[in-house]
Amino acid sequence: MTLLLALIPILPLFGFLVLSIFGGRLPWKVVATIGTGSVGLSALLTLIIGTVFLSLPSPDGVYAVNLWEWINTGGLTANISFRLDALSLVFIFVVTFVGFLIHVYSVEFMKGDEGFSRFFAYMNLFVFSMLVLVLADNLLLLYLGWEGVGLCSYLLIGFWYKEPANGYAARKAFIITRVGDTAMIIGLFLLFINLGTLNINELMQQASLKWAMGSPLALLTAALLLGGAVGKSAQLPLQTWLPDAMAGPSPVSALIHAATMVTAGVYLIARTHVLFALAPAVQTAVAVIGALTLLLAGFSALTQHDLKRILAYSTISQIGYMFLALGVGAWSAAIFHFMVHAFFKALLFLAGGAVILLLHEEHDIFKMGGLRKKMPVIFWTFLIGSASLAALPLITAGFYSKDQILWFAWSASNGSPWLWAAGFVGAFLTSLYTFRMVFITFFGETKTEPDHQPGKLIVIPIVILAVFSLLAGFIELPGSMGSFHLFSDVLNTLLPSVILSHENVSEIVFQVLASVISLSGIYLAYVLYLKKPALAGSFNKSRISNFFYSGWGFDRVYDIVFVKPVVWLADIDKNDFIDLFSKGIAMVTIFFNKALSLMQNGKVRWAVMALAIGIVFILTIMMNL
Repeated sequence: MTLLLALIPILPLFGFLVLSIFGGRLPWKVVATIGTGSVGLSALLTLIIGTVFLSLPSPDGVYAVNLWEWINTGGLTANISFRLDALSLVFIFVVTFVGFLIHVYSVEFMKGDEGFSRFFAYMNLFVFSMLVLVLADNLLLLYLGWEGVGLCSYLLIGFWYKEPANGYAARKAFIITRVGDTAMIIGLFLLFINLGTLNINELMQQASLKWAMGSPLALLTAALLLGGAVGKSAQLPLQTWLPDAMAGPSPVSALIHAATMVTAGVYLIARTHVLFALAPAVQTAVAVIGALTLLLAGFSALTQHDLKRILAYSTISQIGYMFLALGVGAWSAAIFHFMVHAFFKALLFLAGGAVILLLHEEHDIFKMGGLRKKMPVIFWTFLIGSASLAALPLITAGFYSKDQILWFAWSASNGSPWLWAAGFVGAFLTSLYTFRMVFITFFGETKTEPDHQPGKLIVIPIVILAVFSLLAGFIELPGSMGSFHLFSDVLNTLLPSVILSHENVSEIVFQVLASVISLSGIYLAYVLYLKKPALAGSFNKSRISNFFYSGWGFDRVYDIVFVKPVVWLADIDKNDFIDLFSKGIAMVTIFFNKALSLMQNGKVRWAVMALAIGIVFILTIMMNL
């Protein structure tokens, strides 16, 4: 069992190594088989281990494997060791299963690209890094995976690096997330200095024993870890990198948004939930940040023209819902929404990517239209994903996961009417901008004709994801609808639920309200963007629309406050002594290079003469010794 657990991250690592070394010399079919097969085998092992875990649980609910001792110095001990519990099982299932479907889709999507083998090498490394992050039994190994997904996001966002804008988007993502990572690593230092370990299990036990509720150290370390989570999961105020990250290929967007990078912050807070429980003020801040972010992103998504940017702002908003749930102590609800969101968001990015691919790389939804009959499979699967995102009541998985969060935002001991109101308004915005996207893209007159139909490797993954986007919610029915709670029953062994004081009848009222708000948003989108588009046209020309379109002006503020001063200082300091020293080394190197290159002129007599001079010089030295 433990050997199989170790193989789950090792297989994608093996795929990365093979493709990075030999990929350029292998046929594309072999590259696709290695890249996709390594993640597929990890997904298969996850299903086997998950079945054993649920049917034959260990006494402490944990499976662990220690591969080797990594660091042992100055009291710091860190091993390359993996730990499987209910929380990490959910994450590795999503990472491997959804990741595998994205890899299958990528074979057709990236076919013919000159960087085909490089793409799959990066994707394998991305999956490996995320698996290390969620399986690590100590925070130092977790941080290795944390930085690994940051590196891979840089490589994949800027994959088509010949376009300067893509390189800029990759740098922006890398630098902004480093801000949060800096806070996180300081938090790890504080934890080790004060608690003497970075082993996650021991750390949580020591924190509970040594720190009182609301102690300054608990508040400070939790706040620093929150800084890391905010950067990685694109929450306020570090959310500006994610919309620009759409510069990468569509499968990359699906992997980042659904299964890997942006969910890392959610995992970190859930994994260290004991620390956040000891810091109530910081935990409240998690909820407030989530509530504000979901509103900001929802309004921004309502004004975007680029199909992928709409989905990017949607991700920011949905991660905001997860933060809201974490902040009110609804740990299992946050992870449930993470899993459901992975299915429908991967579906939307892959189906949306197919639309863009078949329309000759057209991203503007206002230049699409009428694709409902042109691409029936893409339309129906995209509609299912959109319905789940909009939490269409009863029939979609998104309804059940989002309904839990809204209910806990009101009824949990840490909840409040204000947090519930933010989630409620956010749900209305979500259904409105989601079906705005659907009606403009797939209805009306056709503006751009598709040149072909998608192949099986594109269709099969999105159909599978569409099925899960409908059915995944039924593993966790609300208390008012039944007693089937497989998801929370498993997770609550690790993440205790919030304590509720309301009866099921109250929950039914909130479910009805959530259903009404979802259907209202869909109906308003129908009126504004299909029935009477002139009404929406006047809003699109307004200043408030432009403000939302710009992401509430955050990029402009950061450009003025941070980017321009740094560029100015770099310009006036570009000829300091450090630069002169570096240029001097370069000049000396070039001089000797040119001097030595004189001998490489292809003339045999010069080569023989140089050889003779060298021999005479060596013999002279030897005779004088």
